[in-house]
Amino acid sequence: MENLTNKTIGQIVVEDYRTAQIFKNHKIDFCCQGNRSIEEAAKKRKLDAKLLLNEIMDMQQAKTEGTTDFSSWPLDLLADYIEKKHHRYVEEKIPILKQYLNKLCKVHGDKHPELFEINEHFIASAGDLAAHMKKEELILFPSVRKMVNAKRTNSSMEKPHFGTVQNPVQKMMDEHEVEGERFRQIDELSNGYTPPADACNTYRVTYALLQEFENDLHEHIHLENNILFPKAVELEKELNA
Repeated sequence: MENLTNKTIGQIVVEDYRTAQIFKNHKIDFCCQGNRSIEEAAKKRKLDAKLLLNEIMDMQQAKTEGTTDFSSWPLDLLADYIEKKHHRYVEEKIPILKQYLNKLCKVHGDKHPELFEINEHFIASAGDLAAHMKKEELILFPSVRKMVNAKRTNSSMEKPHFGTVQNPVQKMMDEHEVEGERFRQIDELSNGYTPPADACNTYRVTYALLQEFENDLHEHIHLENNILFPKAVELEKELNA
């Protein structure tokens, strides 16, 4: 237990992604706000830190096959994975969710005005995420790949136009925080993605897709904030040493 208390919740999830579900169950943000301790996170949610630690230890001791250790991956491979899995997912799901939410607002908006606010948050998120991912694909990720190659070939690389990799990393983390807050509000407005009693099938499907979208976003941000970004910063320091 003492070992866990000295780690951030982000580090705990990096070492065992199964623990992410525990934090989700208690509505603790492990991706955008993964730099907090268990005690800090528990205090904010008014939880018993010891009980939370016990849940995590029980999860860690349970054996589960097929968990992926992303922290052991080369950074260029991790960047490729994020693009091909998470960026593509966002691009595919956004038009579907936009269509469904627009329909719900027209059909159910009079009885459920919260749908308009949910739709507003999602539209804002969709636009910002599209721009965010392009900045990663065109600026940050190529720089990470160049650093990996420079280390592998023991060669030098030109200083990027943005100076240090910490600059785009911090920008991306700030934007992640904005998205995390948007989906916290969507979660609250939708009562934890719980469809109302009079919900039609489209209503239920839309809420299920929104929850899936948020879960994917959490993993997406976790892989960047807690693994890719800090390792990229360390690699840059190593290359400049």
